[in-house]
Amino acid sequence: MRVEIWSDIACPWCYIGKARFEKGLAEFAHRDEVEVVHRSFELDPSRAKGDTALVIDMLAEKYGRSREEAASMEANVAANAQAEGLGYRTEGRDHGSTFDLHRLLHLAKARGRQDELLTLAYRANFAEERSVFDDEVLLALGAEAGLDADEARTVLADPEAYADDVRTDEREAAELGANAVPFFVFDRRYGISGGQPSEAFVQALEQAWKDRPATALTTVGGDAAACDADGACELPRS
Repeated sequence: MRVEIWSDIACPWCYIGKARFEKGLAEFAHRDEVEVVHRSFELDPSRAKGDTALVIDMLAEKYGRSREEAASMEANVAANAQAEGLGYRTEGRDHGSTFDLHRLLHLAKARGRQDELLTLAYRANFAEERSVFDDEVLLALGAEAGLDADEARTVLADPEAYADDVRTDEREAAELGANAVPFFVFDRRYGISGGQPSEAFVQALEQAWKDRPATALTTVGGDAAACDADGACELPRS
């Protein structure tokens, strides 16, 4: 079975959702027969390379909140991340274009190192003092993930390298009706949107495994926190 996950490195619920999915996958009896493929989805595709801002400032401007209110929003997300055992810095993080990182992730996919790079990029962006919007940081992360340094540098230097792959992923997301991430698709049969609890992923995996074949994509699971195509990241509904 193939599970495709549309996500963006700038999306905190994608970071949290990946951890929850992996917990659910670990409980799935056929986990060794599941192929996980990560797909690209940019929350801020119009942002130019090099145009960065502090996350707190970006949130305050986007939602019309004070910096104190934006900081409180970040603290709430951090609590959800920390509940999953994830590191999360609430201050000092920056926000920018993720297009180059998505291109590098496609190189990593071609070299069999995609999950390794994505995991490192999430950690760098949310838990460490490292900006994923800096080419040298991206190159360092690529090397840590096992990519050839010269090949990774060549990809970053060419804005068209793997660009079509990123755009193809984003076009497929739109065709599947994904307007928020993370978005999980199970064998192109079932879809789950948002950072669902791990139990929901176990149920989706079992349902997709059992109900072969099916013809149309069916959304399963209730509402969960996600980041939408406009970059808005909501908190869990109480």
